[in-house]
Amino acid sequence: MASAWAEEIKEHNARYHDLAAYDYDDKWGISYGGLGRAQVLGKVRRALGEEATGLGRALEIGAGTGYFSLNLLLAGAIDSAVATDISQGMLDELSDTARRLDLAVETHRCDATELPFDDGEFDLVIGHAVLHHLPDLDAAFDQFRRVLRPGGRLVFCGEPSRHGDRLASVPKRAALAVAPVWRRLIGARRRIELAAGNDEARELWLEHVVDVHAFTPGELSTVAARAGFVDVRVHGEELVAGWFGWLNRTLESTAEKADIPMLWFQWAHRGYLTLKELDTALLEPRLPPAIFYNLLVSARSPATARSAGEAAYAVTASAD
Repeated sequence: MASAWAEEIKEHNARYHDLAAYDYDDKWGISYGGLGRAQVLGKVRRALGEEATGLGRALEIGAGTGYFSLNLLLAGAIDSAVATDISQGMLDELSDTARRLDLAVETHRCDATELPFDDGEFDLVIGHAVLHHLPDLDAAFDQFRRVLRPGGRLVFCGEPSRHGDRLASVPKRAALAVAPVWRRLIGARRRIELAAGNDEARELWLEHVVDVHAFTPGELSTVAARAGFVDVRVHGEELVAGWFGWLNRTLESTAEKADIPMLWFQWAHRGYLTLKELDTALLEPRLPPAIFYNLLVSARSPATARSAGEAAYAVTASAD
């Protein structure tokens, strides 16, 4: 039964991300200029607790359209990149963008629990907003450790926090309550109900079933330690910026997109960036990771194999 559920989730993820791929970068404000590079480097730096430089050969899991891999290549933080995803549509978009940017990226359509690479092939395994889509986290983390060289680094960013996700429901509900007034103020029509069976309706339905996890910091630490990783670190990211973002996205989802003025999108984006700076400078260093909307996790593959007793101790320590 568990295996059948996992296969169904994987199929849903492939279908959803194939449908979402064509306008994914526009929807999430993904860019490959100076701002995009600064965002990605900032996330990786916070996850590692050190500058994101000299990270070697990287493998991105669930690479999507290439937000992390391509920006890290452009910034010179990694020497080469291999991108994997369960969605061929996402990988096609990544390859198109890489060609436009004159970057060489190898792509593989595969599941995170069955990586087609040799042991110890990579210096870095990285991902953004992907772990919460994976049904079998233990099998995936075993693969991450297998393909990392001894001492190699693991970095995952943008993973939903369980408590942060619950807190984010407050601005979402508030946005739905004020949405009619907001639409009148900006002169936007209420979004027409989608016809059943078209691609946009299927994408919206799948969006609600592809997220299978939200994490506490202890859960992320434990799954990494259980796979044998050491030096596990978990940090929180986005609090007021996350609330602001969900308020705006929820409002936008209620209106016809063509009716929303460009000035609104510009204001929302600049406001998000300003509040993100506030989160980074003041809140993230002082507040517990569990209350933030996103979690960042980093770890290291041990230089030598550990005994079963040492691994068990690490899991217990992380859970505490």
